[in-house]
Amino acid sequence: MSAFTYRGGILHAETVPLDRLAAECGTPCWVYSSAALERRYLDFAAAFAGLNATICYALKANGNQAVIATLARLGAGADIVSEGELRRALAAGVPATKIVFAGVGKTAAEMAAALDAGILQFNVESESELRQLSALAASRDRRAPVALRINPDVDARTHAKITTGKSENKFGIDIARAEEVARLAAGLPGIDLKGIAVHIGSQLAEIDPFRDAFARAADVARRLIAQGHRLARLDFGGGLGVPYRGEALTGGNNVADAAPGLADYVAAVRAALRDLDVQLVLEPGRYLVAEAGILLARVIYMKDGRAKRFAIVDAAMNDLLRPALYEAYHPIRPVIEPEPDTAPLLTDVVGPVCETGDVIAVDRTLPPLKDGDLIAIFMAGAYGSVMSSTYNARPLAPEIMVKDDRFEIVRPRQTYDQLIGLDRLPQWLEETVAGPVRRVRR
Repeated sequence: MSAFTYRGGILHAETVPLDRLAAECGTPCWVYSSAALERRYLDFAAAFAGLNATICYALKANGNQAVIATLARLGAGADIVSEGELRRALAAGVPATKIVFAGVGKTAAEMAAALDAGILQFNVESESELRQLSALAASRDRRAPVALRINPDVDARTHAKITTGKSENKFGIDIARAEEVARLAAGLPGIDLKGIAVHIGSQLAEIDPFRDAFARAADVARRLIAQGHRLARLDFGGGLGVPYRGEALTGGNNVADAAPGLADYVAAVRAALRDLDVQLVLEPGRYLVAEAGILLARVIYMKDGRAKRFAIVDAAMNDLLRPALYEAYHPIRPVIEPEPDTAPLLTDVVGPVCETGDVIAVDRTLPPLKDGDLIAIFMAGAYGSVMSSTYNARPLAPEIMVKDDRFEIVRPRQTYDQLIGLDRLPQWLEETVAGPVRRVRR
């Protein structure tokens, strides 16, 4: 059941009318539903009942502290890819012992911060990284807990820019070299080899790639255990897709926007584990937060071109990058419910940024819109605000969390002074410019 529904002809977030949020907080703005976050996490966790499973929310999907804290209070750990995300997770109340550090380019400083925090494990993706981590840990008289992330050469059959498990991708250790690298890890003084990790991409629309990747990772683990390695964990990553076009979770006509069901995903996990007595680590991101968020926007102008009808809205590609970057689809609904017999019109929904690619929706069948109307862009809780920028000197939009009939701004709208004040002038220009831009103080 969606947390965003029409009540009395007005679209609500839980029981808060969206026109009220627009009036009090301005547009564009992000709106998150606590109930949707909680329901999604609890359903996911319940599906793995009976397994020794640790669920680590992938912060890259949405890094707002209120979102992280909501999930942490339900028992979620964190999957991080930077020191910044480490600090966010700890600040939101995620125990360090439930944090997994992934990513191909961890710096020495980032590794040191995670070692000092006492995280659950590092998912190591190269021999160079393994040696660097060993040296840092040994210098602290410690052994770093490590899972080797293998690249299983499995085609996730998702968008090319979000697939990570093919041999030509930058991620992971070639599966053919897993045993060799495991021997290296076992001989390094600062490494405690704990497990095997795999992650083949994001927004997977089919279950077979999961089955293949999980089975290959589990087979590597069995071989290493037989060789004497004491593996305690299997990390199956994330990537479970969501139905952006509203198809049933069993699939849809557009495979790029379909999603496998949770039950099928759980079955694939259980089948791979079979006789392995290990802790399971799962790292869902999009699956937990996508449906819990919308981007609320207002129509600035309606414009009829020679070949197109445009709704020019105050949200843009700097706010929601996915349509410009991936040609991604997001459902759109007017905040005021149209009459049942309203004839829809083919409309492009575009932003005010000075780029032809600043498009949110193309040839979308929508009710007739007019200047000043509010629209809600759905399925925007994942890879929305976290990928936003200040392109065209547009301040970052605020983020709002709703719980029942209450709401709070959980990230204020950036002011123009704050945006400009991030810059500093060199001394030779300082005397010629007035305003908030300042030179660097040494």
